[in-house]
Amino acid sequence: MPRTITWAGALLALQVFAAGAVAAYLVRLGAERLLLWRGRGRSSARVFSRVAQWTILFIAFSAALTLVFPSVKPVDILGGVTIVSIAAGIAFQTVLGNMFAGLVLLGRDRFRVDDQIAVGDIRGQVTSIGLSSTVVRTFDGRLVVVPNTVLHSEIVTVQTGYEQVRTSVEVGLDETTDLEQARVVAVRAMEALPSVLPEPAPQALLTKVGAATVTLELRFWSGSLQLETLEARNAVISTVLQAFADAGVKTGSDAIVIEPGPLLRAELAEREPQPGDDAA
Repeated sequence: MPRTITWAGALLALQVFAAGAVAAYLVRLGAERLLLWRGRGRSSARVFSRVAQWTILFIAFSAALTLVFPSVKPVDILGGVTIVSIAAGIAFQTVLGNMFAGLVLLGRDRFRVDDQIAVGDIRGQVTSIGLSSTVVRTFDGRLVVVPNTVLHSEIVTVQTGYEQVRTSVEVGLDETTDLEQARVVAVRAMEALPSVLPEPAPQALLTKVGAATVTLELRFWSGSLQLETLEARNAVISTVLQAFADAGVKTGSDAIVIEPGPLLRAELAEREPQPGDDAA
């Protein structure tokens, strides 16, 4: 004989669901603190702790439902959830794809909020990471919402992934100048800059030989933030060029200027149109 719905069963179901809700809340707090203690990012800890909370809430709701409706079995609930999940998956493929990509990104925890990243033509600072999308504030102040599937499938450069980054600047030197002196002057100038890190030490290396110049590559390390690299690059260029001018080191370019001789000038003069040519 099938069991009927009773007030006692409904009250018991309410108590079970309330206990499950409290347990889910405590699990969320504990999981978030545990993940943060293990060094995970705040966004990753928040999302996965809420996943744990919703899982416990679902279990508590299923248990309460079976108490209110005794004829409903847990296997029936799971079967219904499976059917709904398949239908939702077909209808919302893009949304679910972004959500699963978000779970993968948060699980890997390769970049976090406040990191500076570059993906495709987008370069900026991460302001939030959600299940379906990531919000980036570009360096020129624009807000860009990037689907997580893009971040999962494209190459992402995390500029602030390490504390230090190396930058290179090329300077063309006149081939007649003292190249070793130029290297020494450039290194000393870079070492005196506060925006250039002392370790690893800056370097000045001869890398290419042109038609009339020799290329000197200036390598230096700075902080990984974009502003830090730009400020260091600006300081290196202005300081090294000033040091070259003070030390008499000649810079140059591969552009060659040819001065016409007397024969070429006479030939050009003969080919110039005369004032009466048009009238004729």
